[in-house]
Amino acid sequence: MSSSYTVLLYSDNLKVRTNMKSAIGEKPASDITIEYLEATDYHEAIRMIDTYVIDLMLLDGEAQPTGGMAIARQLRDEMDEPPMMCLVLRRAADNWLAAWSEADEKLFYPLDPLRTGAKVVEMLRSRRSPVAN
Repeated sequence: MSSSYTVLLYSDNLKVRTNMKSAIGEKPASDITIEYLEATDYHEAIRMIDTYVIDLMLLDGEAQPTGGMAIARQLRDEMDEPPMMCLVLRRAADNWLAAWSEADEKLFYPLDPLRTGAKVVEMLRSRRSPVAN
């Protein structure tokens, strides 16, 4: 039985969102199918969180003007049950900010498809109640 999940990709940069999506794919495991949503700014991301059931967010730590770390921290502070969140970072020096944001996981650029797909599958499988197809 396959489970379908909704993943929100957040970045102001189309190339970054495309790289995120390419590194994961639409079917990263035999039992997991992903539907993607994309947000290019803070307001769009919040609107999507309010409108859809988001299973996982990949947040670009370099997004401008609002970075993924700030969004992760805000969601942790304001929501009882925020979506799972994975930060995508460019610099290991940002580890302390990633910890401050309270994101569930982090990945580093360049996104390796094997490592990225495995991390996303691991996170989605740990999710409580996916929608079964």
